[in-house]
Amino acid sequence: MSGKVVVNRCMSLDGFIAGPGDSMDWGDDRALADFVAPDDLAEIAAATGALLVGRRTWEVGERMKTEEPVSADYPVSGPVFLLTHRPLEPPDPNVTILTGDIGEAVATALDAAGGKDLEILGADVAGQCLQRGLVDEILVYVLPVLLGDGIRFSSPGLARTGLEPISSTRSGDATILRFGVRKQSEQPV
Repeated sequence: MSGKVVVNRCMSLDGFIAGPGDSMDWGDDRALADFVAPDDLAEIAAATGALLVGRRTWEVGERMKTEEPVSADYPVSGPVFLLTHRPLEPPDPNVTILTGDIGEAVATALDAAGGKDLEILGADVAGQCLQRGLVDEILVYVLPVLLGDGIRFSSPGLARTGLEPISSTRSGDATILRFGVRKQSEQPV
């Protein structure tokens, strides 16, 4: 059985995946794990076999680790692939750098997921994957906050993409939404 390519992200109710300056401050010093029921987070993490992360998202995550080194967040194990044109300084032996075509990067990371899901993290990488029809599912943790400004869920220029509702689940203080992505041949004209 082959895993799915899943765009995974947190979002404020007003549609932002980060605040101004890439801030991931969801309020009261809370991280994703503080909003979502632990069993739900563990179930989603267990279905994940690999991560494909964009450079900007990687840098925000590294900054957050430096600022809050003991904060708990997403409990995923498995290979991490970073899509970038610049090497990490210093290099991280737990991260595989990928460059070039987004389709090749997704194929490489999905193969490494070993039949589990490949999670796509990062607005730009997710947008590229959606534009190329590489995404099977979108998973969104809607958090109970209005940010007012910041990084929108989708970048300007993303083509209209049809979605098929899969589920909506209350989990702790969050709502988890899942949508299947309709392939080009399934899109309404």
